[in-house]
Amino acid sequence: MRGGRGGGPGGAESGEPGGADPRAAHGSATYRRALIALFCAGLATFAQMYSPQGILPDLARDFGVTAGTSSWAVGATTIGVALGVIPWARASERLGRIATMRLSMSIALVIGLIAPAIPSFSVFLAARFVEGVALAGLPALAVTAIAEIVRPQALGAAVGTYIAGTTIGGLIGRIVAGTVADWAGHTGAGWRLGMAAVAALAAVATVVFLIRIPPAAVRRPAPLPMLAALADNLRNPGVLALVAQAFLLMGGFVAAYNYLAFRLQGEPFGLTLAQVSWLFLAYLAGAVSSRWVWRIARRVPPTGVLLGCIGLMLAGLGLTLLPWLPAVILGLVLFTGGFFGAHSIASGLIDRRAGAGRVLAPPLYNLGYYAGSSLLGWLGGVAFAAGGWGATAAMIAVSALAAAALALLIRPRGAVVSDFGS
Repeated sequence: MRGGRGGGPGGAESGEPGGADPRAAHGSATYRRALIALFCAGLATFAQMYSPQGILPDLARDFGVTAGTSSWAVGATTIGVALGVIPWARASERLGRIATMRLSMSIALVIGLIAPAIPSFSVFLAARFVEGVALAGLPALAVTAIAEIVRPQALGAAVGTYIAGTTIGGLIGRIVAGTVADWAGHTGAGWRLGMAAVAALAAVATVVFLIRIPPAAVRRPAPLPMLAALADNLRNPGVLALVAQAFLLMGGFVAAYNYLAFRLQGEPFGLTLAQVSWLFLAYLAGAVSSRWVWRIARRVPPTGVLLGCIGLMLAGLGLTLLPWLPAVILGLVLFTGGFFGAHSIASGLIDRRAGAGRVLAPPLYNLGYYAGSSLLGWLGGVAFAAGGWGATAAMIAVSALAAAALALLIRPRGAVVSDFGS
């Protein structure tokens, strides 16, 4: 399966005479086109996925539910993503990665436009779950699709750009939803208008993706059937360690952002929902770190980079315990940058660590990632109800330390990340 603008990305498009590798070289027109499309796809997906996170206090008041229960507005979607990644990966073996991603994003967009108008909390959660299943097509396939479009030497930067798009998407979803809800006066319609505004922005980004994404230059067939590929990964300690790290780090990250809004609206801060939502600008640190860590990873062992990022998360988390807003803001920036740096390294390594079952390795990583988001995101609410922000921060710290222990026990192959295979 070959393609690309002008009949194929070889020759001038690939940057190599004769097109020995038909995939796009770093800086080529196809490479830039793919990065724009995947950046928009990440933006659209994560804006929709996390738009309720900045408006949970209003959503909780409108539906008459607790803080912990309201977190399922995010958790239902991430559970859907966790359950959807492997079925979408299987579908892509028949339909192709790009066609499958187009289908999943189109379905998700329709549901995302409808969900804000649903009056019942239970039906709203059901719609968010189905939306998550649809959205799963992107995280399940993005890294594999990138590997089929761009050359191995360009893969790390391309993955970092995709993750930067997911970061900006999460940022925009939270800020737009919270700002519009605050403008509407915290009525029942306010948070709905906020989510609708995010869905409209996601629609624009989705259209850009559908138009701009180039076809795959190669098709990497699965060397094993799905069940055999699953068994191969379950026997691979390197893959399992990264899946567990995704669960632990993402779960702690979502718990922090779920309940920090409740903390900052209370004493001694007393911030409005709009003011809290602008603190999500800390996500910009993640957009930077998700690409920046790859420069370090070419000189420093991946374990060292991962541990450094987790250390940054813990340092930032400690600062959020202080009753001083500038310290909390700085802590949030450090925590966010550390998380996205760790996630970028881990998601880039998963394909490299996998063996014959590599087609299922990224979906398994995302299964752990979104399962952690749902389960630990909810557990953070249980901790918050029991002991406030201090208890939630303690739970997040334990998760991060467990991920660090796994990084030490199961080290990546090779000293540095210089190539991501074919």
